[in-house]
Amino acid sequence: MEKQLLMVWVTEKQLKGDTLTQGIICEKARAIYGDLLNQTPRTSTDEASEDSFKASRGWFDNFRKRTGIHSVVRHGEAASSDVKAAEDYLKTFSELIEANGYIPQQVFNCDETGLTFM
Repeated sequence: MEKQLLMVWVTEKQLKGDTLTQGIICEKARAIYGDLLNQTPRTSTDEASEDSFKASRGWFDNFRKRTGIHSVVRHGEAASSDVKAAEDYLKTFSELIEANGYIPQQVFNCDETGLTFM
């Protein structure tokens, strides 16, 4: 149930154009878990499970795989990027590709990619 609630929240944020980071999603997941835990009648054995959900990096990676979300920023540096400048550059880059007659096979993303020459 908490996965569905979290996905609704993520989808709403993405539709608004808000930047989502791993930290923000994990924080919201912990909040949803806490809310659900508080709404459920508990026994004394349930008290120990109150702090059991950590929303760790492993949990986040599995959540992304299960839900198929891709547009989540993992690092703070990327989260602080200038979205307007990126949108403006996309137009400039498209014009550059067209003006020079590049084909799609000549355009690639080299972010965090290394080229090895042998």
